[in-house]
Amino acid sequence: MFRTSRFLFLLLFGLLASACTTQKKLAYFRSVTAESAESINNQFQTAHEARIVAGDMLVITVTGLDPTAVAPFNMPVISYSSPGSDQIYATPSLQSYLVDVDGNIDFPVIGTFKIAGYTKSEAVAALKKELEPFLKDAIVTIKFLNYKVTVIGEVTRPGQYTINNERVTVLDALGLAGDMTPYGKRNNVLITRENNGKLEFARLNLNSEDVFTSPYYYLQQNDIVYVEPNQVRAVASQNISLYLSAITTLGSLATVIVSVINLNK
Repeated sequence: MFRTSRFLFLLLFGLLASACTTQKKLAYFRSVTAESAESINNQFQTAHEARIVAGDMLVITVTGLDPTAVAPFNMPVISYSSPGSDQIYATPSLQSYLVDVDGNIDFPVIGTFKIAGYTKSEAVAALKKELEPFLKDAIVTIKFLNYKVTVIGEVTRPGQYTINNERVTVLDALGLAGDMTPYGKRNNVLITRENNGKLEFARLNLNSEDVFTSPYYYLQQNDIVYVEPNQVRAVASQNISLYLSAITTLGSLATVIVSVINLNK
């Protein structure tokens, strides 16, 4: 009786310890405390702006007091209608500029303009300076059309996500993907980024306060976030393969046995 009770106690203790360990592994930012907030805020980059890179599609509009004067500096407005019909079935919109591999766009009147490397506010200021000989007090606005990030691995909804405000953190991206599954490694999230024609790789520990001050905390367009599976998932995947292999082998063996029995009848 004593041995049975002791066994049950140890079993219950083991289960509770395992549950606590699992909960710790699922939690984010375990090292973050109220005391560390001041240190984080001293280094935290609040005014993040995405930089324009080759391959971006931009809508750039120039407005001013005189619509006739600014018209030559805007791409033509396009709309669509059904074949053989004069009825427009889509909202008219401005065409976009594609940033070429050299980081340039072909801007009306101005010509070739190198825009890659600028943030939106920097590009606005640079374009205003180029427009000064032609326009006074021009208003320039820039919007990304294809700002996207990709989230793959151990998340609920892996995929590619378009961002509307061009300000996205790794946590925002994970939120769009439905958060990590219980099998995702919180302490080893891989960020893949293309920068000046070269690939960069960084690993973030979402259990550490250092993630908030990492240059990869804010994502850039076309970044890839990969959540690596933990050991439990890896072992489970291996076991599934073994089970399937065993079932296949047993099925083949059963077929052979039945065939031999039928031949001996």
